Amino acid sequence: MPMKTDREYRNFTFEVREAKPEEGDKMVVRGYASTFNEPYTLYNDGQYIFREQVDPHAFDDADLSDVILQYNHEGRVFARTSNDTLQVSVDDKGFAVEADLGGTEIGRQLYEEIKGGYTTKMSFGFVVTEDKREETENREENTYEVLRTITKIGKVYDVSAVSIPANDGTSISSRNLVDGLIKEIEEERLKALELERQRLLTRIKLGGIIND
Repeated sequence: MPMKTDREYRNFTFEVREAKPEEGDKMVVRGYASTFNEPYTLYNDGQYIFREQVDPHAFDDADLSDVILQYNHEGRVFARTSNDTLQVSVDDKGFAVEADLGGTEIGRQLYEEIKGGYTTKMSFGFVVTEDKREETENREENTYEVLRTITKIGKVYDVSAVSIPANDGTSISSRNLVDGLIKEIEEERLKALELERQRLLTRIKLGGIIND
Protein backbone atom coordinates (compact mmCIF):
# COMPACT_ATOMS: atom_id res chain seq x y z
CA MET A 1 0.00 0.00 0.00
CA PRO A 2 1.75 3.24 -1.09
CA MET A 3 1.82 6.01 1.48
CA LYS A 4 2.34 9.76 1.29
CA THR A 5 5.95 10.78 1.70
CA ASP A 6 5.42 12.63 5.01
CA ARG A 7 8.29 12.55 7.49
CA GLU A 8 7.60 10.31 10.49
CA TYR A 9 9.35 9.95 13.84
CA ARG A 10 9.81 6.99 16.17
CA ASN A 11 11.50 6.74 19.56
CA PHE A 12 14.30 4.41 20.59
CA THR A 13 16.98 4.16 23.27
CA PHE A 14 20.70 4.88 23.01
CA GLU A 15 23.29 3.44 25.34
CA VAL A 16 26.84 4.45 26.16
CA ARG A 17 29.41 1.92 25.09
CA GLU A 18 32.76 1.79 26.81
CA ALA A 19 35.48 2.68 24.30
CA LYS A 20 37.68 -0.17 23.15
CA PRO A 21 41.42 0.17 23.82
CA GLU A 22 42.10 0.91 20.16
CA GLU A 23 39.50 3.68 20.21
CA GLY A 24 41.39 5.76 22.74
CA ASP A 25 39.28 8.54 24.26
CA LYS A 26 36.39 8.30 21.80
CA MET A 27 32.99 8.97 23.30
CA VAL A 28 30.73 6.45 21.59
CA VAL A 29 26.99 5.91 21.92
CA ARG A 30 25.02 3.30 20.06
CA GLY A 31 21.59 1.76 19.71
CA TYR A 32 18.91 0.65 17.28
CA ALA A 33 16.70 3.16 15.51
CA SER A 34 14.42 0.31 14.53
CA THR A 35 14.13 -3.42 15.08
CA PHE A 36 12.58 -5.83 12.63
CA ASN A 37 9.33 -7.79 12.96
CA GLU A 38 8.69 -6.55 16.49
CA PRO A 39 5.24 -4.90 16.57
CA TYR A 40 4.77 -1.81 18.75
CA THR A 41 1.57 0.07 19.54
CA LEU A 42 1.00 3.44 17.91
CA TYR A 43 -2.55 3.97 19.15
CA ASN A 44 -5.13 2.24 21.33
CA ASP A 45 -8.37 3.87 22.47
CA GLY A 46 -10.07 0.61 23.43
CA GLN A 47 -11.86 0.31 20.11
CA TYR A 48 -9.24 1.01 17.48
CA ILE A 49 -5.82 -0.56 17.96
CA PHE A 50 -2.98 0.31 15.61
CA ARG A 51 0.31 -1.52 15.73
CA GLU A 52 3.35 -1.17 13.52
CA GLN A 53 6.38 -3.22 12.61
CA VAL A 54 9.29 -2.87 10.20
CA ASP A 55 10.07 -5.42 7.51
CA PRO A 56 13.71 -6.68 7.45
CA HIS A 57 14.07 -5.36 3.89
CA ALA A 58 12.56 -1.92 4.54
CA PHE A 59 15.97 -0.20 4.47
CA ASP A 60 17.27 -2.00 1.37
CA ASP A 61 16.91 1.01 -0.94
CA ALA A 62 16.79 3.78 1.66
CA ASP A 63 18.73 6.99 1.09
CA LEU A 64 21.31 7.10 3.89
CA SER A 65 23.60 9.55 2.12
CA ASP A 66 23.90 12.17 4.87
CA VAL A 67 22.19 11.26 8.13
CA ILE A 68 22.83 13.65 11.02
CA LEU A 69 22.62 13.44 14.81
CA GLN A 70 20.85 16.36 16.49
CA TYR A 71 19.07 17.27 19.71
CA ASN A 72 15.26 17.45 19.52
CA HIS A 73 15.52 17.30 15.70
CA GLU A 74 16.88 20.82 15.43
CA GLY A 75 19.87 23.08 15.99
CA ARG A 76 23.50 22.01 16.06
CA VAL A 77 24.78 18.82 14.48
CA PHE A 78 26.62 16.48 16.89
CA ALA A 79 27.67 13.85 14.34
CA ARG A 80 26.98 12.91 10.72
CA THR A 81 27.61 10.09 8.33
CA SER A 82 29.41 12.28 5.77
CA ASN A 83 32.39 12.83 8.11
CA ASP A 84 32.30 9.31 9.59
CA THR A 85 31.38 10.42 13.12
CA LEU A 86 28.00 8.70 12.68
CA GLN A 87 27.66 5.14 11.45
CA VAL A 88 24.36 3.57 10.36
CA SER A 89 23.95 -0.01 9.23
CA VAL A 90 21.44 -2.83 8.89
CA ASP A 91 21.92 -6.19 10.58
CA ASP A 92 19.69 -9.14 11.48
CA LYS A 93 18.18 -7.27 14.43
CA GLY A 94 17.45 -3.89 12.88
CA PHE A 95 18.77 -0.47 11.88
CA ALA A 96 21.85 0.14 14.01
CA VAL A 97 23.25 3.56 14.90
CA GLU A 98 26.64 4.39 16.40
CA ALA A 99 27.98 7.89 17.00
CA ASP A 100 31.26 9.35 18.23
CA LEU A 101 30.36 12.47 20.22
CA GLY A 102 33.89 13.43 21.15
CA GLY A 103 34.52 15.85 18.27
CA THR A 104 32.88 18.95 19.75
CA GLU A 105 32.34 20.43 23.20
CA ILE A 106 28.56 20.15 22.92
CA GLY A 107 28.95 16.58 21.74
CA ARG A 108 31.04 15.72 24.78
CA GLN A 109 28.40 17.34 26.99
CA LEU A 110 25.71 15.22 25.37
CA TYR A 111 27.82 12.09 25.87
CA GLU A 112 28.07 12.83 29.60
CA GLU A 113 24.30 13.40 29.78
CA ILE A 114 23.64 10.05 28.11
CA LYS A 115 26.26 8.29 30.24
CA GLY A 116 24.77 9.79 33.41
CA GLY A 117 21.25 8.72 32.49
CA TYR A 118 19.93 12.26 32.05
CA THR A 119 19.24 11.72 28.36
CA THR A 120 18.19 8.18 27.47
CA LYS A 121 15.72 8.46 24.62
CA MET A 122 16.30 9.07 20.94
CA SER A 123 14.10 9.58 17.92
CA PHE A 124 14.72 9.27 14.22
CA GLY A 125 13.11 10.98 11.24
CA PHE A 126 12.31 8.99 8.11
CA VAL A 127 9.97 8.74 5.14
CA VAL A 128 7.87 5.67 4.35
CA THR A 129 7.28 5.07 0.65
CA GLU A 130 5.56 1.67 0.83
CA ASP A 131 3.69 -0.29 3.47
CA LYS A 132 0.96 -2.87 3.88
CA ARG A 133 -1.61 -3.54 6.55
CA GLU A 134 -3.59 -6.40 8.04
CA GLU A 135 -6.97 -5.70 9.60
CA THR A 136 -8.75 -7.78 12.23
CA GLU A 137 -12.26 -7.05 13.50
CA ASN A 138 -13.65 -8.54 16.71
CA ARG A 139 -17.39 -7.82 16.72
CA GLU A 140 -17.96 -9.40 20.14
CA GLU A 141 -15.48 -7.02 21.79
CA ASN A 142 -16.20 -4.19 19.33
CA THR A 143 -12.52 -3.75 18.49
CA TYR A 144 -10.74 -3.19 15.21
CA GLU A 145 -7.03 -3.89 15.02
CA VAL A 146 -4.67 -2.81 12.26
CA LEU A 147 -1.11 -4.06 11.91
CA ARG A 148 0.94 -1.80 9.65
CA THR A 149 4.13 -3.25 8.20
CA ILE A 150 6.61 -0.74 6.81
CA THR A 151 8.05 -2.42 3.74
CA LYS A 152 10.06 0.41 2.18
CA ILE A 153 11.74 3.47 3.70
CA GLY A 154 12.71 6.11 1.17
CA LYS A 155 15.05 8.22 3.30
CA VAL A 156 16.40 8.57 6.82
CA TYR A 157 16.99 12.23 7.68
CA ASP A 158 18.29 12.24 11.23
CA VAL A 159 18.64 10.57 14.56
CA SER A 160 18.09 12.83 17.52
CA ALA A 161 18.54 12.80 21.27
CA VAL A 162 15.31 14.06 22.83
CA SER A 163 14.70 15.66 26.21
CA ILE A 164 11.06 14.54 26.46
CA PRO A 165 10.30 11.85 23.89
CA ALA A 166 7.04 12.24 22.03
CA ASN A 167 4.48 9.52 22.63
CA ASP A 168 4.09 7.66 19.35
CA GLY A 169 0.35 7.51 19.90
CA THR A 170 -0.01 11.27 20.19
CA SER A 171 2.80 12.65 18.02
CA ILE A 172 1.68 14.60 14.97
CA SER A 173 3.02 12.19 12.37
CA SER A 174 1.50 9.14 14.04
CA ARG A 175 -1.82 10.85 14.75
CA ASN A 176 -2.14 11.93 11.11
CA LEU A 177 -1.54 8.34 10.04
CA VAL A 178 -3.99 6.89 12.58
CA ASP A 179 -6.69 9.50 11.92
CA GLY A 180 -6.46 8.77 8.20
CA LEU A 181 -6.81 5.03 8.76
CA ILE A 182 -9.76 5.45 11.14
CA LYS A 183 -11.54 7.64 8.59
CA GLU A 184 -10.86 5.10 5.86
CA ILE A 185 -12.13 2.22 8.01
CA GLU A 186 -15.31 4.08 8.93
CA GLU A 187 -15.96 4.95 5.27
CA GLU A 188 -15.49 1.30 4.31
CA ARG A 189 -17.92 0.25 7.04
CA LEU A 190 -20.55 2.73 5.82
CA LYS A 191 -20.16 1.44 2.27
CA ALA A 192 -20.56 -2.14 3.48
CA LEU A 193 -23.71 -1.23 5.45
CA GLU A 194 -25.19 0.56 2.46
CA LEU A 195 -24.42 -2.40 0.19
CA GLU A 196 -26.09 -4.75 2.66
CA ARG A 197 -29.13 -2.44 2.82
CA GLN A 198 -29.43 -2.44 -0.96
CA ARG A 199 -29.15 -6.23 -1.07
CA LEU A 200 -31.89 -6.54 1.55
CA LEU A 201 -34.20 -4.21 -0.41
CA THR A 202 -33.58 -6.23 -3.56
CA ARG A 203 -34.47 -9.47 -1.77
CA ILE A 204 -37.66 -7.91 -0.38
CA LYS A 205 -38.68 -6.71 -3.82
CA LEU A 206 -37.99 -10.07 -5.42
CA GLY A 207 -40.07 -11.70 -2.72
CA GLY A 208 -43.06 -9.60 -3.69
CA ILE A 209 -43.34 -7.81 -0.36
CA ILE A 210 -42.94 -4.42 -2.00
CA ASN A 211 -44.88 -3.69 -5.17
CA ASP A 212 -43.23 -1.24 -7.56
